[in-house]
Amino acid sequence: MIQAVLFDLDGTLTNTIDDIATAMNRALRLHGLPGWETKEYCYLVGNGAKILAQRAVRDRQDLADAVQAEYQAYYEKHTQVKTQPYDGIPELLHALAERGLKLAVLSNKPDADTKNVISHFFPDVPFSVVRGQVEGVPVKPDKAGALLVAEQLSIAPADFLYLGDTKVDMTCACSAGMNPVGVLWGFRTAQELLDNGAKVLIAHPMELLEKFNL
Repeated sequence: MIQAVLFDLDGTLTNTIDDIATAMNRALRLHGLPGWETKEYCYLVGNGAKILAQRAVRDRQDLADAVQAEYQAYYEKHTQVKTQPYDGIPELLHALAERGLKLAVLSNKPDADTKNVISHFFPDVPFSVVRGQVEGVPVKPDKAGALLVAEQLSIAPADFLYLGDTKVDMTCACSAGMNPVGVLWGFRTAQELLDNGAKVLIAHPMELLEKFNL
């Protein structure tokens, strides 16, 4: 029986790609490196800020740490410039809460940035747990963070739906024993989601209610 829904953040609840691209391209320019097209960031993001920086600097790995630091310092103050929730997400969150399901967020975005985005865009949504990347806990696709959420809520992993838009999320959901749901409005393709364990794909947030009779 489904008792909780765990959401990824970037590409699932909110479209953050423009603000991420702006912050990282700024950091790259400050270190004399070329930037990337905004659409290319859809395949650079997903594994946390450290790996994002390593990918963004290309063959200049000696600058990755400095670029990451510059990126994070700027981004944490500019997380809400162009970022917006996806259409239908606020309605879905309220519908799930009204049905008594527990709501949680697990992101590879730094913890403070994750909490800032959630509190800004969803101030009236009763999330039980909001977790970003923190020291000592491996980032997704490692299952550790997802299992910590389940432990905090005292709900078995099998009773979670896990919504995400990348292979990182589907792999995490499968390894944690949760029910992986791929969302098609995010950063990656349906094929990537299916190839990495998605059992259900949805093209609009409110389809979740129908697919699982919630």
